[in-house]
Amino acid sequence: MKALFKAGPQPGFELVERPEPQAGPADVKIRVLATGICGTDLHIQSWDATAQSMISVPLVPGHEFYGEVVEVGSEVREVKVGDRVSGEGHIVCGMCRNCRAGRRQMCINVSSVGVQRDGAFAEYVVIPETNVWVHHDPSITPELGAIFDPFGNAVHTALSFPLVGEDVLITGAGPIGLMAISVARHAGARKIAITDVSASRLELARSMGVDLAVDVSTMTVREAQRELGMREGFDVGFEMSGHPSALPEMIENMNHGGRIAMLGLPAQPIEVDWGKIVTHMLTLKGIYGREMFETWYAMSAMLSSDPVLHRNVAAVVTDVLPATRWEEGFAVARSGRGGKVVLDWSGV
Repeated sequence: MKALFKAGPQPGFELVERPEPQAGPADVKIRVLATGICGTDLHIQSWDATAQSMISVPLVPGHEFYGEVVEVGSEVREVKVGDRVSGEGHIVCGMCRNCRAGRRQMCINVSSVGVQRDGAFAEYVVIPETNVWVHHDPSITPELGAIFDPFGNAVHTALSFPLVGEDVLITGAGPIGLMAISVARHAGARKIAITDVSASRLELARSMGVDLAVDVSTMTVREAQRELGMREGFDVGFEMSGHPSALPEMIENMNHGGRIAMLGLPAQPIEVDWGKIVTHMLTLKGIYGREMFETWYAMSAMLSSDPVLHRNVAAVVTDVLPATRWEEGFAVARSGRGGKVVLDWSGV
């Protein structure tokens, strides 16, 4: 099969022939039709310090995907050949305290598709049946199915706290931040502001109905509050950027008792005002991946019941390229100018 492959500890990938993965008794083999390019994939391509701390080579990367089931193992009970599916990329041990208590997203022995094991930048990928999400809604296109993983990050983050009537600040208008706009609106948020410095991404945010898209190079979050007519600080924050200045500014502009869900991974330590966190009684919650599988049920339910959310999440995909043009796709993703980049594997 054709696959993007990192053969050794150096930057770059190669599109090469690799052996097809074999399905074990509890596994499902999937013909990949579309894959999303994630920030993790950019780290792996660059072979930077983040990648070196996460992966071992050789490796086929890629963890955001949609495809068709072509083979199932002898112990597979529910998934059928021909099913159109996405995959939960965190494969858990099933035996640690959190797994046995039903908190699988907190497994301490997790192995990630495309990070610690071969992934989906290939014609075929194999994952356990327990990690397969079958799409029963015919409106889920390959491109939309390929971004269920990052959409799940947005849903997990946005639904961490009650949002009805709350004022929400989102820092970072990347694909996940953009999707979080519609999730917050669906969940009942009052005012929603999003920050970034990319004019094109802020314009995407406006098209998705955000109340205020803030270019933080020209406007402060405090000024944004005044423009929105807010008398007090934000009630809920979603930190999606990992930028060193984003969390401190968010903390500075939260209402007393405010709650912050943190998804963005900072590349360096961030100094925050812990005194303010204590005296303003703020709650900070780290978010990693998706709740397994409550987030997946919420994603599918919202997409099937809310046409506006469906349209906006689908619109986050701004570039679809054949997998053979993967270098161009990675360059577009790295530029940070648009939304989500998806590679089409159907013609490989």
